[in-house]
Amino acid sequence: MSDSLQQELKKFELPTRTDFPWVGKAITTMGVILSLLHIWFNTLSTLPELWISATHFAGFAIICALWYPAHISLKKSKVALAVDIGIALAALACLIYIPFAEDALYERGVKFIASDWFFSILAIAIVIELIRRTMGWFIPVLILVCLSYVVLWGQWTSGIFHFPGLSLETLLYRSFYSSEGMFGSISRISWTFVFMFILFGAFLVRSGVGDYIIDVSRAAAGKVIGGPGFIAVIGSGLMGSVSGSSVANTVSTGVISIPLMQKAGFPSRFAAGVEAAASTGGQLMPPVMGAGAFIMASYTQIPYVDIIAVSFLPALIYFLSVAFFVRIEAKRSGVQKVTSGCEPLLKVLLSGWHNLIPLAVLVTLLVKGFTPTYAAGISILSVVVASWFSKNHKMGPKAIIEALSQGAKNMATTAVLLVGIGLVINVISTTGIGNTFSLMINSWANGDLLVMIALIALASLILGMGLPVTAAYIVLGTLSAPALYKLIAESQLLDLLVSGQLPEQAKAIFMLAAPDKLDLLNAPMALETAKEMIALVPADFVETLLEQSLGLEAISLALLSAHLIIFWLSQDSNVTPPVCLTAFAAATIAKTPPMRTGLMAWKIAKGLYLVPLLIAYTNLVSWDVTSVLVTGGFAIIGTYAFVAAIEGYLENKINLLTRAVLIVLGVALVWPDISVVIRLVCVALFVGLFIHTARQYDANQVKKESEDEQESLPQNEPDTVASSL
Repeated sequence: MSDSLQQELKKFELPTRTDFPWVGKAITTMGVILSLLHIWFNTLSTLPELWISATHFAGFAIICALWYPAHISLKKSKVALAVDIGIALAALACLIYIPFAEDALYERGVKFIASDWFFSILAIAIVIELIRRTMGWFIPVLILVCLSYVVLWGQWTSGIFHFPGLSLETLLYRSFYSSEGMFGSISRISWTFVFMFILFGAFLVRSGVGDYIIDVSRAAAGKVIGGPGFIAVIGSGLMGSVSGSSVANTVSTGVISIPLMQKAGFPSRFAAGVEAAASTGGQLMPPVMGAGAFIMASYTQIPYVDIIAVSFLPALIYFLSVAFFVRIEAKRSGVQKVTSGCEPLLKVLLSGWHNLIPLAVLVTLLVKGFTPTYAAGISILSVVVASWFSKNHKMGPKAIIEALSQGAKNMATTAVLLVGIGLVINVISTTGIGNTFSLMINSWANGDLLVMIALIALASLILGMGLPVTAAYIVLGTLSAPALYKLIAESQLLDLLVSGQLPEQAKAIFMLAAPDKLDLLNAPMALETAKEMIALVPADFVETLLEQSLGLEAISLALLSAHLIIFWLSQDSNVTPPVCLTAFAAATIAKTPPMRTGLMAWKIAKGLYLVPLLIAYTNLVSWDVTSVLVTGGFAIIGTYAFVAAIEGYLENKINLLTRAVLIVLGVALVWPDISVVIRLVCVALFVGLFIHTARQYDANQVKKESEDEQESLPQNEPDTVASSL
């Protein structure tokens, strides 16, 4: 990577204090200590969760305060450093205060004294300031708006957002001491699942897995048409399963894949768009999923291993959708196969077989039922052991210390962010505004699932302009998941009513709610009649009706589907202008216009919108493996049809009529109520179009080669006889 490109890419990184060597050493030491502490917290510790969460906050607050200056202009200022040392010490003081003050607070009947006021306000101020440094102004303003809503202006609003208010003392108690505040459930997710897997990723990278992933990607895709583009797709997917950061994915794999794509003949803007879209998918690829899987497990109470199991096929569909764009553009741009420089795949896989050991250990432990944190801890040890089989990346004490330190550095901004988001979630749960918001969007959607998904997509895009995707998912999941879950479950209930297949135990609820309409339940009915029947059930009985009608397994799947839809839609800000840092980072590498690159990435990342619709309307998320594979298989071919229709190109250029046919085929392949026989016919038609356009392409190539040969032949001399005449 050239020095100029490194300087350009640095604008996507936070400014750090590099002019004070002792600061770097202090942060390295602090990182090692924090990593070891967190390993202990997640394995042997019996400390109260409040104390652990406070330690988690204080430790990473110290790193953020020392490493990230308040402004880029202050990175060399000794005065600013002195102030930040004071902030770090203040965070440490908050940690020390909690164990000594907690019991005394409850002995006083939760009555604050001066020190309680001081340290609770101080902790909130510290987390707001550190988030401002590392994430910008949006989240601090959001936190202040939420906190002030509880104690100030909520009581002056009218309508559904009216809140009678709480005292400042109550708010501070709930924010600082309770299990719902800054040291509550979100913080616990941070110091358990999120930290352990980020540390696991740091160890993997230090052991050379990143190089191995690139080598495997080159070997797997390098010799096919469009190979460099497929390298970006495969490499970003595999790297994303380790790092869970789209911008980090873009920078790490893009500096290799984008120049390769440009050299092979792909347009530069397309190359950058592919890298951005593929890197965004890294946050959707199990096992890490950008911390989303851990938060989802906490929200839904569905085991983490089940979440990553059902998330694999949707992620695969997304990456294949990006690969289809690559294939089509490769054919259109005349990108040729790479004929040299690629090792055989089997040889590459075997040469780095030891790199697969940690992932095998992780998957095995998760399948065996061990907790994710325990599995991550053992997997970290397996990384070290596996590295000893490597020629170039053996991990000794120095490498282990570097990995421990890097893991803590990678976690610092996320830890502070999640602690701060805990304050927002506390306000949402305290005020009930989450239920209010759910009722509001349900009213706007008017019972239409597609409209609700569109509203959530719009909200996620707006939130994503100021929030990282994890924070956007947490906020949106808290606000809108209940309404989306209810609508998904009710749509399944409507299907039962319309088909006349409502279970007998569910009919008993209608016996109480609408005894005069029981006869209607014994036969199929119109959709409008079914909606009227559900409307007759009192709100307090709706959840019971859903459980009796659908069963607990279907209910849990509906809840998981709602969260997966929101999580997927939360990713769109990575590739959607005007704020799409992942696309901007790719544009920097490709030297293309940022906004136009963002639009290209947005087009290529269409799977972000298709997959949530598949989750909502089909059996893509289900425990029935056969149903999932059938749905997924047809969805993959349908996705290819959609991509070809968007691009106006399959194996060769296609006309408007063919594009319309492909759209119809794509819809039929993903539509939930179409029979398997009709879908198979659609597959046959698509294959026929594919073969037909491939033959057209081959014929055009032969014609072009013939014309090129004719042009390259030397011109015949003028006929001498004719000349003499």
